[in-house]
Amino acid sequence: MKTSKTVLISGGGIAGPVLAHWLRRRGFEPTVVERAPAPRAGGQAVDVRGVALDVMARTGLLDRARAVRTRMRGMSVLDPHGNEVHRSTEATFSSGRLDSEDIEVLREDLVRMAYEHTRADVEYVFGDGLTALEEDEAGVRADFAHGPSRRFDLVVGADGLHSTVRRLAFGPEERYAHHLGSYLSVFGTDNFLALEDWQVWLRDGDAGFGIMPVRDNTELRIAFGFESAPLAPASRTGDALRRTVVARLGALGWEGARLAEAAREAPDFYCDAMAQIRMDGWSRGRVTLLGDAGYCPSPLSGQGTSLALVGAYVLAESLALHDGDHLAAYASYEERMRPFAELNQALATENPGGPASEESVERAKNAIRLDG
Repeated sequence: MKTSKTVLISGGGIAGPVLAHWLRRRGFEPTVVERAPAPRAGGQAVDVRGVALDVMARTGLLDRARAVRTRMRGMSVLDPHGNEVHRSTEATFSSGRLDSEDIEVLREDLVRMAYEHTRADVEYVFGDGLTALEEDEAGVRADFAHGPSRRFDLVVGADGLHSTVRRLAFGPEERYAHHLGSYLSVFGTDNFLALEDWQVWLRDGDAGFGIMPVRDNTELRIAFGFESAPLAPASRTGDALRRTVVARLGALGWEGARLAEAAREAPDFYCDAMAQIRMDGWSRGRVTLLGDAGYCPSPLSGQGTSLALVGAYVLAESLALHDGDHLAAYASYEERMRPFAELNQALATENPGGPASEESVERAKNAIRLDG
């Protein structure tokens, strides 16, 4: 069998560049294609926990990530009228215990540093995306929306919940996506609340939000969630989702009106369903899936980034161990990762409406060994 060396990675977020780093270290030739014109900005703060910290250290990113981690002093929980009903200086809902070795980092910071760490020796193609994949005995022809078709030995979908690679290779998203009963919106605005390293959380009925100061307390990052059955396709467009979020926020008390206006104007507005991807197999032929594309746990688990980091490391290690024999490598990758992925997915549904227990998180975040 011809040794597979050229690897197309669809998705330039976190999983894609980290996989590219490790593939390059092991003698492969990765190419990362990203639909956005540059590394994506915006998004929530993400957690890097347990064994994923080891991946960050081995990749050479942990010190940089620690330098820009969030450093909260605590949080307040408010009633629908803005009155404080609980406060903690030991933990926050977004990151867990403040004295933990785990770290919380803005997603955009982690995306940027992963790109900067790899751009010198990895080919990046921004502003383009896949439109078709055609596999034969010798490799895979990839067709692009803008650039010419190219051939690769292997293809990896690291392109998120709504993965194009998964759709092209495995079929419609509806076969694999499991809605978890809510939607999440994230956007930024000025720190009009003058919060200083302190989070604020409020829930009113079936909706609620968390507010976190970032960038040395000059900005706020708002995470707004609301319960809902899957919305109709016409209501899932960017403009329609923004209108829904603005209306739902505006109906809340306390600072709901100002938060609604911030959502209306935010250039980094994001909203999507809370959903998990569950598949019987992550690989088909020369194509495999990584991170959210294959086993999205949803932000409710707090473990999407950690799964992406660990999955990237394990996949690259499996390909190197099997000298590019993709069938053996993909089988090994899935055998090692699936129990870890499923245990972390379970965190999202353990305690509906609230976080999983500390014990469950501790068990799940360390439930795989990098060596062995």
